[in-house]
Amino acid sequence: MKKALILLSSIAILLLFGVQCTFIEKNFGSLSKKETYILDLPGIQNRGFIRAAVDNNSTGYYIYRGRRMGYEYELLRDLAKRLNVQLHLVMVSDIDRAFDYLKEGKVDLIAMNLEKSSERSDNTSFSHPLGKMNTVLVGNENSGKITSWEHLSSDTIYVREGAVYKNQLCHLKDSLQLNYTIITTPEHEEILIDKVAEGEIKWTIADQNIAQANATYYGGLDISWKVQKEGDVSWVVRENSPKLLSSLNTWLEDKQKRFIPDLYAKYFLTPKNSYFRSNSPFSSLAGNQISVYDEIIKDGAEQLGWDWRLLASLVYKESRFDTVATSYAGAKGLLQLMPVTLERFGVENPNDPSESLMGGVRYLRYLDKFWMERVPDTSERLKFVLASYNIGHGHVEDAWRLTLKYGKNTQSWASVSEFLELKSDPDYYRDPIVKSGFAKGHLAVNYVKDVMSVFESYKALVEP
Repeated sequence: MKKALILLSSIAILLLFGVQCTFIEKNFGSLSKKETYILDLPGIQNRGFIRAAVDNNSTGYYIYRGRRMGYEYELLRDLAKRLNVQLHLVMVSDIDRAFDYLKEGKVDLIAMNLEKSSERSDNTSFSHPLGKMNTVLVGNENSGKITSWEHLSSDTIYVREGAVYKNQLCHLKDSLQLNYTIITTPEHEEILIDKVAEGEIKWTIADQNIAQANATYYGGLDISWKVQKEGDVSWVVRENSPKLLSSLNTWLEDKQKRFIPDLYAKYFLTPKNSYFRSNSPFSSLAGNQISVYDEIIKDGAEQLGWDWRLLASLVYKESRFDTVATSYAGAKGLLQLMPVTLERFGVENPNDPSESLMGGVRYLRYLDKFWMERVPDTSERLKFVLASYNIGHGHVEDAWRLTLKYGKNTQSWASVSEFLELKSDPDYYRDPIVKSGFAKGHLAVNYVKDVMSVFESYKALVEP
């Protein structure tokens, strides 16, 4: 007890007078940094979301006709559902940087097909394998048919920086005493394959799955020469996240029989579909369009003062860009307005994309005006508007009143959303200040999260 009092007194004195390197930093490290770094599964679940490093490519993560797609993306979405958390994606094309982000606590998981190596195992843990992968040499019809490594002579091979390819080629070069040159580049395998197909470079190395998918687009590619036999590929977490690793491995075991093979077939064994998804103007990989209605969405967003990709996210959430979509409750059009709202905001033909979208825009402007005085901050008010659009502003106003009654911050969506979720609890929805009664408020809170999540994806993958 005496020692504890002395320690606490010492810390208080040091905090009071300050030094360049404080006692706390010296003995316990920077608390804010360490707090992020040591986050394991309970901390991730308490935070409410998991951050995963992914690649932006035709098999990892991309946007197609407004929909988020990709092998790793769909796997991660299912994992996040299992862990009962939201999914936040961090796009990292540099593999070494992905490991830096993991060790610094900027991501909780690297969701790339990675082979285990001694260099990569420092302070990290590899999951059970997701599958096996071959590495192949990629050339074009002018590169010449390879039947032995000696045929490369003194050629140059371009490889992605941070991948295992350089080590594989160096080992072959040394053991067989070959003369080829290896050049590393931050460009992704798919970009390098494009350059091979177009004759800019002669050779590159890629995982066989990526090479096969891209060979569909380019008939003249030769991907028959294997660099290395099949090896296990896994995802990676920090070494000090054992509970996350355990849950990840359990999930992988459960999904290996059907879910993972089905996804693998979708992205790697259906080359025609992969080709159209990757080369469509509505793909973030080849174009910059989200939907055929981008122009009217941009006009509507300008009237709202919104980023057009945010309004596109709301349209995607409501109707998936289907002009004739009708909900079970009778909501219609791109922004799924109810009949009474259609009439109030001047929409005569809800199946007309321009008319229905502008009706929704007028409704959103009304909601923005409703909340403007109570929530002056634009970014915070946006979430009130989205929740009101989903559940009705009466229910959100009830939550605002409860927030005021209990002395919380009425200008903060984080505070008000807590009371909106409580509107299914009779202790709260029977409160005399509640005017609109019972509501499944948690659905509206999740709705806001979903729209904002799609918006973050659109911002990352589609230009303004």
